[in-house]
Amino acid sequence: MIIAVLTQKGGAGKTTIALHLAGELARQGASVLLIDADPQGSALDWAEQRVRDGRQRLFGIVGLARETLHREVPDLARPVDHVVIDGPPRTTALVRSAMLAAELVLVPVQPSAFDIWASQVVLDLVREAAVYNPALRARFVVNRRIVGTRIARDVRHAVAELKIPALEASLAQRVIFAETAGSGMLAAEIDPRCAAAREVTALTAELRRLVP
Repeated sequence: MIIAVLTQKGGAGKTTIALHLAGELARQGASVLLIDADPQGSALDWAEQRVRDGRQRLFGIVGLARETLHREVPDLARPVDHVVIDGPPRTTALVRSAMLAAELVLVPVQPSAFDIWASQVVLDLVREAAVYNPALRARFVVNRRIVGTRIARDVRHAVAELKIPALEASLAQRVIFAETAGSGMLAAEIDPRCAAAREVTALTAELRRLVP
């Protein structure tokens, strides 16, 4: 499968989701390529930190922040089982290119009205891209939900009005996700039994059912 993780609003946890999705697929035995299409290069920084610390590579990663992404991804995807694209945090021609390359667009949304409003721009682009990529699907994923509150369910109700479903799986706001950013590790590597690792596994399983 080819999944593009895209959002209009910065700070929504896009790169964290992309890295953990790629990592979980790899941990399950699949060959995975992560394409860092964000000019900020955060995923590449994460991978470099992993190398500096002498950790084994889990998946391939390349920087490809170019508007020709949709032309290059098919060749890059042939030798691997899955491709995860970490896109830029703003609406650009690069976002459109990522959508044309993908089978599924995953839109992280935090429990905030600002995030929901910003998501409308991405969904408008999904509808435009679907004209040229009819197989393209999109799903919201609730990220950084507050544990012990009903807010994740409320967000799902709010985004339902945008006509794009939200995944049942969601990720909570957890310190361990912040720790992974600077460590070059995944939550499951820091603590295999932690709640964050279970959430990532559930998210990955749901996505695999959508795009086998």
